[in-house]
Amino acid sequence: MSEQRVTLSVENGVALVTLNRPDKHNAIDMAMFEGIDKTIKQINANREIRVVIVTGAGVSFCSGLDVKSVLSNKSGALRLLWKWLPGNANLAQRVSIGWRRLKVPVIMVLHGKCWGGGMQIALGGDFRIAATDCSLSIMETQWGLIPDMGGTPALRECVAGDQGMKLAMTSEVIDAEQALAVGLITQVSDDPLQAAQLLAQQLIERSPDTNRVIKKMYHKIWSVNERKILALETLNQIKIIAGKNQSIAVKRKQGRTDIDYKL
Repeated sequence: MSEQRVTLSVENGVALVTLNRPDKHNAIDMAMFEGIDKTIKQINANREIRVVIVTGAGVSFCSGLDVKSVLSNKSGALRLLWKWLPGNANLAQRVSIGWRRLKVPVIMVLHGKCWGGGMQIALGGDFRIAATDCSLSIMETQWGLIPDMGGTPALRECVAGDQGMKLAMTSEVIDAEQALAVGLITQVSDDPLQAAQLLAQQLIERSPDTNRVIKKMYHKIWSVNERKILALETLNQIKIIAGKNQSIAVKRKQGRTDIDYKL
């Protein structure tokens, strides 16, 4: 594949990460999953990086999972969900939880669509700055799935339990001001990239050791039992998928071919 799904540049201690599939609203295919995972590892190995800014090329930050591309390939789906231990993060979860595990602050710059898997990626950031035109949604239930990409620990930190359940159960699309009101994002800006760059400079002016300790301490305080949350995401998603496949098989056996199957 000639085109990089994720690009990384570093200047003056700031790493700029760009999701780079603009023709598909940066929908996540296997190449993007792998690209994000690889980029997080590169950042973790670079001691010169003090702050990370993540944005999306084109008109959207990320419109979510490329369902047709990813779930039509059984081996791809297995690669996303596979993990050695239940509490470990699988590939699907590392594209969100991986940002949280970096030792430096991560700022997500959101615009256009930030839906489904895109919202899960955004939740991995320590800060989320959204454009006024941004729309956001935890959209997995539209596909009969549960959110299982590692965003749950951050969602627990950001919003009240009833708001989190409402967003996850309904797949409601909300605008930036609504997202700010419930705590899903940090800030709304007419120029979110510029706002992120200003925040990055503020963070760089502080001690990197202090920032590192604060990030680690606050995430630990707010997200108790992170490994348990990751395990529950994956185990419950497997149950949902297994039940759905069984239901589809029964319906097909009964000759009910008029049903629109989403998976």
